[in-house]
Amino acid sequence: MAQIGQILVDVPTMQTNDPYSYAIPSELEHQVQVGMRVIVPFGRGHRVVSGVVVGLTDVTSFDGELKPIQAVLDLAPVLNDELRALADWLADTTYAFRITCIQTMLPNQLKTQTERRVQPTQTLTPNEMATYFPDGAPREFTDKLDDATVAGLLKLQRAGKVEMVYQVKDRSAVKTTTGIKPTLTATKLRDIQGEVAKRAPKQADLLAYLQTMAPDTLVAQSAVVKAAHVSPAVITTAADKGWLTKAPLEVYRDPFQQPVKPTQPLHLNAEQQTAVSAISAAVDGHRTENFLVEGVTGSGKTEVYLQSIAVALQQGRTALMLVPEIALTPQMVNRVKARFGQRVAVLHSGLSKGEQYDEWRRIDRGEATVVVGARSAVFAPVKNLGIIIMDEEHETSYKQDENPRYHARDVALWRGRYNECPVVLGSATPSLETRARAAKGLYTRLVLAKRVNDHPLPAVHIVDMREELKQHSEGDFSEPLLAAIQTRLDRKEQMVLMLNRRGYSSFVMCRDCGFVLKCPNCDISLTLHMDTHTMKCHYCGHEEAIPHVCPNCHSRKIRYYGTGTQKVEQALQKEFPTARILRMDVDSTRKKGAHERILKQFGQHQADILLGTQMIAKGLDFPNVTLVGVLNADTALGLPDFRASERTFQLLTQVSGRAGRASKPGEVYIQTFNPDHYAIQLAQQQDYERFFVTEMHMRHQGSYPPYYFAVQLTASHEDEATAAKAMYQIVAALKQGLSDQAIILGPTPKAIARVKRKYYYQVVIKYKQEAKLKPVLEQIRQAAQIPARHGLTVTIDPEPMNFM
Repeated sequence: MAQIGQILVDVPTMQTNDPYSYAIPSELEHQVQVGMRVIVPFGRGHRVVSGVVVGLTDVTSFDGELKPIQAVLDLAPVLNDELRALADWLADTTYAFRITCIQTMLPNQLKTQTERRVQPTQTLTPNEMATYFPDGAPREFTDKLDDATVAGLLKLQRAGKVEMVYQVKDRSAVKTTTGIKPTLTATKLRDIQGEVAKRAPKQADLLAYLQTMAPDTLVAQSAVVKAAHVSPAVITTAADKGWLTKAPLEVYRDPFQQPVKPTQPLHLNAEQQTAVSAISAAVDGHRTENFLVEGVTGSGKTEVYLQSIAVALQQGRTALMLVPEIALTPQMVNRVKARFGQRVAVLHSGLSKGEQYDEWRRIDRGEATVVVGARSAVFAPVKNLGIIIMDEEHETSYKQDENPRYHARDVALWRGRYNECPVVLGSATPSLETRARAAKGLYTRLVLAKRVNDHPLPAVHIVDMREELKQHSEGDFSEPLLAAIQTRLDRKEQMVLMLNRRGYSSFVMCRDCGFVLKCPNCDISLTLHMDTHTMKCHYCGHEEAIPHVCPNCHSRKIRYYGTGTQKVEQALQKEFPTARILRMDVDSTRKKGAHERILKQFGQHQADILLGTQMIAKGLDFPNVTLVGVLNADTALGLPDFRASERTFQLLTQVSGRAGRASKPGEVYIQTFNPDHYAIQLAQQQDYERFFVTEMHMRHQGSYPPYYFAVQLTASHEDEATAAKAMYQIVAALKQGLSDQAIILGPTPKAIARVKRKYYYQVVIKYKQEAKLKPVLEQIRQAAQIPARHGLTVTIDPEPMNFM
């Protein structure tokens, strides 16, 4: 019976979660494996698309003649059993298509059009070499190869005799160098060396070195030049004479810019030891157990993670550690790298595509056994997981805001169940959902209530900016904060100042008519950027010149309102002319490696003040920082979002924790126009437990998570009426399909109703148990594919992080 492949095809419109049946050519039978990528003909024309093999069978319900697979893109599966099962679960829970989930898991090099080369290993026989690699060099693996050749190469790959190397066709992301290897035996090279020694001493030096090389191993030409003390011209001459051959040698792109000094495990205090013992017992027992490590800032959570990882590695298992965003990665990666050395791989969007691909391959081949990375690293192809750690688990950046709309925490918990290993969620301010699960006993709660070495938490002062404005003219700094900054500068200590807004000022307004310059594509005011002398939209990227005359009333009374990091930087420099200031926001960290460079400068005390947005609030550990200032604590409180208080409390607690982490005591100043708000009062006291109880009461009154589950549906179109009409139709379908226990809010325009020339309407469903919800949402998703061709986009977001 002929073999049939079940293929998930990657087509932009009218997708399906059901695979299509394709005939496997006889030469490839029993060679094609589940998890490989293939090229198949699709539709009535001559269109070809890529797809993934998700099953193999010898029967099909299709009664016509099956089209054959046109080409195999891989010699080995790019998805293992675990990741295929994970893709199915992800598609089911996020209302995304399986092929979209699979694409999300793969590195960019495997998503784009790639050039595939098969290269021989050292174990090929002369006959096999002559058959498949007649010119001795790696060969392109294209869809033009005949089936017999492909079948032969597949057999060689399974025997470990060849391997596949992927390269982007324009080669821009591939780093190669010239490699050389001897073509003659050591005896023959020695004979030639004797002949040329007198007339060509440099050639003799090269021949002497060639005798020391392994016969089938490529060595970088630059290394040979250095070791043999010869010029590249001598090597070229040797190649012309047939003594050696040159071939491209891929260079591993190491994302670690400089070596890290190794560290040893630190002595644990009693609370840390209790936590490590509990986690280690779960690792040893191969138990699926979820832990919440709730530790105040500076309590030594990272050391708990490192010593728990060591336990998994001792058992021959692997570890996965997630950090929320690139800004956090350099310091955390360096600490993990310093403890575990070459076994560590790093995955995050700050790496080049080539670096990401090289790291992904190291993980896939089992060369890296500890993976550290941001959100998408949760899909790393690491096998035999012994522990999964998620640092700062409350962070919103763990939620993906495009399809598939997954939360990394949910994926981590799934992988923990699959691998029968513990998942450790760590935070000083856990999300209410996680803390509530711990309260129910679903997670084991481990508390680190004290800072390491019993250092006190910083003293936190709340500055009422209403009173400050009565006494002083309008400004960004209160008198107490200015005095505290001057004291730190006098003492040669460092400080961190946080502002929740990048740019120069938040908006430009005419004082005569009140006109505010808005983005032509979005319902939002443009932000002033003095470095580029432009007004920018932070949603769509639109830029235009700074106006000097009001476009509405032609008045010249244009003024800047609000405060951005650039404006504060200028004001700070004016107030403290000798202070060295580093600014860290999205604008100052666009270039690759900018985060790490700024933090390194600050760590080496090349600056006194680190000024930044939210990205400086978390994970930074600098012993000389004794002052933290929050310039405007109210930024998030005013947002129409049920998590506004939680985010404000978390942010203030996290940023306060940057002060006084070593022997010097720390101090925090929080400037606010809402000094009596419970989130700000409890952040001052660093009292998470009281905040948890207070906020849970508020959530219960409002029927919000974690008491209810939530789903957000959004419709968008360039024509507002089209978007609104679609959303009203969706609401009608929901009311017909769901029980009267479900709470349906909307439809309403989104808080920012227009972005990138599209109008957005939304509806939010709150529910406790809805048996029919999944089929109703599946029906809505399928129905949305036809109008999607005409520009109407419908999205489904399970457990949204905000309703804005």
